[in-house]
Amino acid sequence: MTQPDDAKQRQRKLRLEDIAKQAGVSISTVSRALNGGARVNADTRQLILGLAENARYNTPGRRRSRAMPRPGAAPLKVVMAPSNELPTEPINPFSLGLLGGIAKAMRERGLDFSVSHSVPADARSFNELLESNGSEVMIVLGQQQLHPMLNQLARDGFPFVVWGAELEDQSYCCVGSDNLRGGQRATEHLLRLGRRRIAFLGGLQTMELSQRHQGYLAALERASLKPIPDLHLRSSLRPDVAAEAVDTLLQRGTALDGIVAASDMLAIGAMRSLAKHGLRVPDDVAVVGYDDIEISAYTHPSLTTLRQDPVKAGRLLVAKALLAHEGKKPHSERLPVELIVRESCGA
Repeated sequence: MTQPDDAKQRQRKLRLEDIAKQAGVSISTVSRALNGGARVNADTRQLILGLAENARYNTPGRRRSRAMPRPGAAPLKVVMAPSNELPTEPINPFSLGLLGGIAKAMRERGLDFSVSHSVPADARSFNELLESNGSEVMIVLGQQQLHPMLNQLARDGFPFVVWGAELEDQSYCCVGSDNLRGGQRATEHLLRLGRRRIAFLGGLQTMELSQRHQGYLAALERASLKPIPDLHLRSSLRPDVAAEAVDTLLQRGTALDGIVAASDMLAIGAMRSLAKHGLRVPDDVAVVGYDDIEISAYTHPSLTTLRQDPVKAGRLLVAKALLAHEGKKPHSERLPVELIVRESCGA
């Protein structure tokens, strides 16, 4: 017997949101119940499954029921969010180190995880992304332009944590380094060395980079120095683009004696440009990076930088993600950054 057209239409239009409204629960609770999640009590699960069955809701979780991991395994999905402004930008080495820190923390707990470059745009796509391999909790690396959506997902009760900048109106748990203080410390170090025409190298395409720039400006203000607009060298996160930005500045004849770079890769690009123009690091121009990626100790000269600890960050992200998986609300946390002085500052 064929199904009436109006019944087919109702089935096609049924959404997780509809079941959540009928059951009086959150969308995330519906998703966990339909996919065998361990955090839904028996009565709620039975109610949701009954509503879905009555509506003939065909869930991805049922199609994969044999492949579902054991209850309590808390499979984790890591989303590496690209910038909307620079979607083809290569993954920077620090993000890869952070991914390694997450992998180490998961391995220590005997758990597994998957990685995705697909970024959820709303509640439905968040669920679909988790359901794609039976995951139940998510770590998002980078806020980029996702902040309003992440706030809404947190208010709707979805389980996730974020690596990024802490913001005043934040509703979600976020782990990250103290970017404002990091930018300030880098600039203050150059000021203590007597440098006064200090450039900031980096764009403002992410909240983290923007906060590092704010720290740079705060240090100049404390030293009673006004920022020089020509000394803000905007660049993507690629070293070749950073080198071009420094090339352009030097070709204009603009004087500088220090560079605060928003990442180590940008600092490496800057040092290449300075050498090409016959300027010595640190004698003529002192350079500070940010991240302390492994190669920074082996550049010539070796790079002074602000160290972020990806292993500690990975452990914190995993621990807080697992708390979110248990239905708890982990708090945000800032990690201190450490100034690592090497040859590029000469002191």
